[in-house]
Amino acid sequence: MNFVIIGGDAAGMSAASRARRMYPDLAITVLEQSFDVSYSACSMPYNIADPDTPIDSLVVRTAQEFIDKQQINLLTGHKVTAIHRDTRQVSGKTADNEPFCFHYDKLLIATGARPTLPDLPGNELLMPLKQLEHGRQIKDAIQKRGVQKAAILGMGYIALEMCEALTDLDIQVSMVKPGSRFLPWLPRDMAQIVQDELIRKKIALHMGTDVQHIATADTGGVRMVCDTMILDADMVLGATGVAPCSDLAKDAGLAIGVSESISVDPYLRTSDPDIFAAGDCGDAFHVVTNQKVWIPLALRANRAGWAVADNLFAENTLLQGVAGTAVFKVFDLAVARSGLTVHQAKEAGFDPVENLIQSLSRAKWQPGVAKIYVNMVGDRKTGKLLGAQAVGADGVAHRINAVAVALHAGMSVADFIQTDLAYAPPFGPTWDPFLTAAIQLNKKL
Repeated sequence: MNFVIIGGDAAGMSAASRARRMYPDLAITVLEQSFDVSYSACSMPYNIADPDTPIDSLVVRTAQEFIDKQQINLLTGHKVTAIHRDTRQVSGKTADNEPFCFHYDKLLIATGARPTLPDLPGNELLMPLKQLEHGRQIKDAIQKRGVQKAAILGMGYIALEMCEALTDLDIQVSMVKPGSRFLPWLPRDMAQIVQDELIRKKIALHMGTDVQHIATADTGGVRMVCDTMILDADMVLGATGVAPCSDLAKDAGLAIGVSESISVDPYLRTSDPDIFAAGDCGDAFHVVTNQKVWIPLALRANRAGWAVADNLFAENTLLQGVAGTAVFKVFDLAVARSGLTVHQAKEAGFDPVENLIQSLSRAKWQPGVAKIYVNMVGDRKTGKLLGAQAVGADGVAHRINAVAVALHAGMSVADFIQTDLAYAPPFGPTWDPFLTAAIQLNKKL
């Protein structure tokens, strides 16, 4: 029995490792087009900020360890270019341009996501950050070029994390985006708090700015020509989002879902029962709407990889879905979300109500206390809790998990008010900020 996996990062190697533990005699082959497997991609901005720590320290387990310790046939530098469902084969070429072909009985597509760089002249000068090799290139460029100025195209999660990383290296940062709103999924008052933090850190923000082209400057740097200005920098990062790597599945005739991701059922099966998809290339069900969504998340990728191994020969593990829970750091602030924004709730057919509150992260006399802002969303018709967003300098990151659990449980706002959350003065006020948010929202509902 041959289990072939395309892709050797989170979902792929999680599936391979779990399958090996469950089925000691199973033939497992992993085909990875790069030369890096099993690494912490989410840690790259923080590693880049530390010039003394090599980027390869983010590798959780090397390819050779998987080969030696788990007898997994892990082949790096192997790019799959086609899936042949009629003959149950995958084919492609190695980094040395040598053709290869492997037979499968069960196949997992774990090809992840790719950066989406804007289609404009000179976009090859944009440096993305998605793969470990991207991190190597950025870190190497900073060290060799003596970078003093950097421009970032985009203002999403990765852009903001890289903004802080570069500032920590005493690099002057300018950020550009075509849209006029900063963090448009946050209520305006909350987004303004994050924006003010960037301004306080002397980040130049250029919103509503269209980039016309990018070129090499006479000084050897990079010139970003926009509709209203020209930005000169030593390097330009492209952080305008990612898209699922679903071309292999599409070319093989598999069903494609939302945002061009691979459509899977709760057992991670594609439209071909012998082919699974997991990680950032596949879609998921949203626990609030039960509708298909594409939300690339690290935890989902690892969990889905495990589930694929569980479900290779029987329906053993059904995944509920995702709530879109996420948190990221912006200098001294944490920004978190789970579930639906009010706009998403309207699109999903709810009658949403939202309410923004300001509270404290700890008892007011405790050292380290800071303001914390919570926006909570509920459904007027049913009273159901739909989601929440939070911003603050203390106590935000883990509080959002309470909302995630409530969403998975399908709780109402009134139910959430009754939850027995922990209290001690060094960690929060008597009424947790999220309980206060729920109480105030419930009055509106």
